[in-house]
Amino acid sequence: MLKRMFVVIAAAVMLTAPFGLQTTRAQIANDAAAEKARAGVMKAGTGRKARVEVRLRDETKLKGYVSEAGADSFTVTDAKTGAARAVAYTDVAEFKRQGGGLSPTTKALIWGGVAAGAAVTLYAVRGAFCDGMC
Repeated sequence: MLKRMFVVIAAAVMLTAPFGLQTTRAQIANDAAAEKARAGVMKAGTGRKARVEVRLRDETKLKGYVSEAGADSFTVTDAKTGAARAVAYTDVAEFKRQGGGLSPTTKALIWGGVAAGAAVTLYAVRGAFCDGMC
């Protein structure tokens, strides 16, 4: 009798264990997304230059700038309409900063490298096109 009861309990635990792990994984993913959003808001700062794009867990998308940032939530204000919406960090599924393109200094360095490469290439192949007159 005791052996049969142990087998039934062990089978029940083995059958329900995957469901418990699934809930734990989802909770860990939620906490990770909230921490990522919190870090993104702190990095972006507040003001009109802190443009963000936020996708919430209910599939709502918000675009605008961070006007306020707190410990539990932040406020996204739409730049066009001026409508503000408070968002809890735990409601965020995805957080992106907008307009994170290359800085003007980086663009200048890239174009300088392209110009230097072109000059070196022209200098290297000039003998093939000059017929000894250059």
